[in-house]
Amino acid sequence: MAAAALEPGGFATLLVEEREDRVVVLLNRPEVRNAIDQQMVDELHRVCAYLEQTPKVLVIAGTEGVFASGADIAQLRERRRDDALQGINSTIFVRIAKLPMPVIAAIDGFCLGGGAELAYAADFRLGTPGIRIGNPETGLGILAAAGASWRLKELVGEPVAKEILLAGAVFRADRALAVGLITEIHEPEQLMDAAHALADRIAQQDPLAVRITKSVFHAPAEAHPLIDQLAQGILFESQAKFDRMQSFLDKKTAKKSAKESDRKKQP
Repeated sequence: MAAAALEPGGFATLLVEEREDRVVVLLNRPEVRNAIDQQMVDELHRVCAYLEQTPKVLVIAGTEGVFASGADIAQLRERRRDDALQGINSTIFVRIAKLPMPVIAAIDGFCLGGGAELAYAADFRLGTPGIRIGNPETGLGILAAAGASWRLKELVGEPVAKEILLAGAVFRADRALAVGLITEIHEPEQLMDAAHALADRIAQQDPLAVRITKSVFHAPAEAHPLIDQLAQGILFESQAKFDRMQSFLDKKTAKKSAKESDRKKQP
C-alpha cells in the first residue's frame, strides 16, 4: 500500500517540500536555534515512514543560518535513566541513516550535539564557511549517545573522534573539510543549490542500483563478499541494467561511427 503523501502544512517544527525525486526538510525552530525536541523527533519519524514506503533522496538543512544547535537542553535536563534507555534521538538518527535512498545534510552555522549527530547520520555533509560542528556533551555531564560515539570514528578516525568527543573540540569549516567531516564548502546563499546539484547527480543513477549499493555499503564486514554477489545478481536481472548498458553501447558505436565519418572526409 502506497504511503500517504507528505502534507507540508501538517508539521510544526519542520518545513517540508516534496519533489518528484527528493524531499527537502528544513529544521524550523529558529527561536531556539533549531534545537531538536520531542516534537521534531516525532515529525522526523513521520518523514522517515513516508520515505521508507516512497524512496526518495532526503535533503536536510536548517533555517536562519543554523542547522541545529543540539538537543533541546530544557527537555534534556528533565530526562532520566528510562528516557535514556528509550534512545529517543538515537532511534530517529538510525532510522534516517537506514533510509533506502541517500541523505544529504546541508549545514550552516551551529551543528552541535544532537544536531551534529543528525548530520553524521547523513550520507553526505555539505557546509558553509560559518559552520561550527562538534559534540560538547561531556561539558554538560553526559555523552554523545545518539550516534557520535561510534559514527565519528568511522567518519574521521579514532584520534580526531576522540578530540571531538573527549576534549569537546568544535571544528570550523576548514578543519571539518580537512578531516572529511564535510566534503564541500559553499557560501550560505549557494548551499541549497549545491545540495540540489548533488541530489541531481544521484537522480541520474539507476534508483534501484543506488538503493542496493547503499545497503551493501553499510553491511557488516562479515557479510562480504556474499552480499555483494547476491545484490549484483538482483541488479543483473533488472531491466534498467539492460537499458542503460545498451544505451552506453549505442552511444559508443555512434561516437565511433562519427569519428570514422570525419576521418573519411579529411583530404
